[in-house]
Amino acid sequence: MSTFRPYHLTIVLLGVGVAACDSTPKDRLEGTWVGERVEQFHPRQATRAQGWAEGASFTFKGSRVTVAIPAESPREGTFKIAQATETDVRIRFLRPTGSADEATFRFEGEDRLRWMLGGGRSVVLRRVQD
Repeated sequence: MSTFRPYHLTIVLLGVGVAACDSTPKDRLEGTWVGERVEQFHPRQATRAQGWAEGASFTFKGSRVTVAIPAESPREGTFKIAQATETDVRIRFLRPTGSADEATFRFEGEDRLRWMLGGGRSVVLRRVQD
């Protein structure tokens, strides 16, 4: 009969930590992200931008994405990771016509994603349960 030793727990926890570090940017994106708030918008634009952001969402599943933007029909398509670091990911959204759009996102923990719009402006998205 073997006995459980404290170092066994350490080894198990290290294994879990290493497995979490091995997740790819695509794995980390998986799921639905909804707009939570805007940052660094001009005060005259902030209220309107906030309403727009709260109606925006991204759902990533495998190589597919559904993008919902207020006042537009949701769009579905494919995406590729154009570039990634530990915290930032640039995504290329592929259109059926062959053209592509790119956007940069920053991971902020496991449940927040910052959509970098340029000029210091951003939309903070939060992960929701599917």
